[in-house]
Amino acid sequence: MTKKSENNKFSIKRRLQSFTYAFKGIVYALKSQHNLWIHLTASILVIVFGFYFQINSYEWFAVVLCIGFVISAEIFNSAIEALTDLASPDYNKKAGLVKDMAAGAVLISAIISAVIGLIVF
Repeated sequence: MTKKSENNKFSIKRRLQSFTYAFKGIVYALKSQHNLWIHLTASILVIVFGFYFQINSYEWFAVVLCIGFVISAEIFNSAIEALTDLASPDYNKKAGLVKDMAAGAVLISAIISAVIGLIVF
């Protein structure tokens, strides 16, 4: 068996290690991305309002889905920005457009989530 085919075998240890890498990425995003903290603060407020207004299980489903949607979009945006900076450290118009599109995706997810929040509350 070659080294490459050994690496393709299923391994619980490697699967658990992948969670470690994922949490490392989340921690890095929390430490470095200020917009993520804005989204988390808004999420906490929405959760508090959810308890206050005693929203039903379907509304909780929508709220939790929206929170995950926006936070995931923000982390994807951060990853795209970091990768773009790595690939194009000097100013590049196309690299700027890539970063703008990633930020636009976060904005769309936040607007859609806000609309859903208005419907729920």
